[in-house]
Amino acid sequence: MSATVASLAADLAAGKASALELATDALARAQASTLNAFITLDAERTLAEARAADASRAAGKAGPITGIPFAQKDIFCAEGWRTTAGSKMLGDFIAPYDATVVARGKTAGLVTIGRANMDEFAMGSSNENSAFGAVKNPWDTTRVPGGSSGGSAAAVAAGIVPAATGTDTGGSIRQPASFCGITGIKPTYGVVSRYGMIAYASSLDQGGPMARTAQDCALLLNAMAGFDERDATSLQREPEDYTRDLEKPLDGLRVGVPRGWLGDGVSADVRAAVESGLAQLEKLGAKRVEIDLPYSQYAIAAYYVIAPAEASSNLSRYDGVRYGHRAAEYKDLADMYAKSRAEGFGPEVRRRILVGTYVLSAGYYDAYYLKAQQVRRKVAEDFAAAFKVCDVIAGPVAPTVAYKLGEKTADPVQMYLGDVYTTLVNLAGLPALSAPCGFGEGGMPVGLHLVGNYFAEARLLNVAHRLQQVTDHHLKAPGGAA
Repeated sequence: MSATVASLAADLAAGKASALELATDALARAQASTLNAFITLDAERTLAEARAADASRAAGKAGPITGIPFAQKDIFCAEGWRTTAGSKMLGDFIAPYDATVVARGKTAGLVTIGRANMDEFAMGSSNENSAFGAVKNPWDTTRVPGGSSGGSAAAVAAGIVPAATGTDTGGSIRQPASFCGITGIKPTYGVVSRYGMIAYASSLDQGGPMARTAQDCALLLNAMAGFDERDATSLQREPEDYTRDLEKPLDGLRVGVPRGWLGDGVSADVRAAVESGLAQLEKLGAKRVEIDLPYSQYAIAAYYVIAPAEASSNLSRYDGVRYGHRAAEYKDLADMYAKSRAEGFGPEVRRRILVGTYVLSAGYYDAYYLKAQQVRRKVAEDFAAAFKVCDVIAGPVAPTVAYKLGEKTADPVQMYLGDVYTTLVNLAGLPALSAPCGFGEGGMPVGLHLVGNYFAEARLLNVAHRLQQVTDHHLKAPGGAA
């Protein structure tokens, strides 16, 4: 399914296709795929949703994306669906309610094809940390698709579905979008509700859409975004139409390129593709501006203190008592806690819990956690200063193209360093997206990283859309992907 959300929506509206036909085709591709992009498929539920979408169209009650098949990242609770967060800890958990993102998808008439594979509790950059096995990149099945939303990215890139949901705590929408050659946007923190989204790091987590084009992402974000009184961090703002500025010219747009982002830290092939994308924006009327983000060099260190600290707190609820995995044999309550958590959590989750517990402990809180929060404020101040001289910031999403499966699993720090360009955006709570801008080593996709000021999602989507009108990187698909 190389078709876009927009083109399929037009076919549905014209009666050239039905939701049931689209869902049946997508299910067949998902079932035949060898990418391990899905954890759970439930054909009965999927086809029931498709029939309901067709009924809505027949009754004249369809919305712009009613009947579109999509993949739901397995971190969003969905009533009646197994919801695992990629973990053995929740391997048999059936969600009793819908996350707000899921509920809004239902209201919009989206049809869930299945639950997309992901790094366990969204902790990872390669989708190799899933308890249900690694996802493969459809461009080269010996390589990672990126993480933690790797299943979502792979499913879209392979043409199994035209769109998917993802979550981004430190780059987990943008990095897999870049590695798989699709478009993905992380909205401003608080624009998309976190209610029913299984928490990793609550002050950083943010849901968003992943699709082939910026236009598709705008259509999906229209359905996902909005105030939710059940989420204390949800922002109360007037609803937006994120498609409104897609065709706006880029004349006079100031594109800030941080000094150092295209230096020695990025591979030559990625640099060339990003420079090509920047050159296209200049041809469209944009002006390149050099900027400084001095505290960005500390972002990785701050992120890998704050995120594990919040994970340590959030994951304390998985104790084998109320729900989730419980050890079969134990001596007493303390032993049950220890064994249930040791058996239920994978090595990366255990590693981050231990780091988080350490930095929050007495005697280390001020030296690590408090200092990281101070850096976080400085990072936000850097961005505020930069947006006084530019409208958007651009650069690479990751230092390299997708790497080989198993290449970095023995050295977690090297994998963490792959988030060098993405984590600082989450620390500041800003919106950002990845849009395809070319190909690098091995013919692997490269994404252009676009960062905007708070609530500039429509502007970012406009820039990406205009880029996609004069390039075709986003339309290219891997051969024999699924």
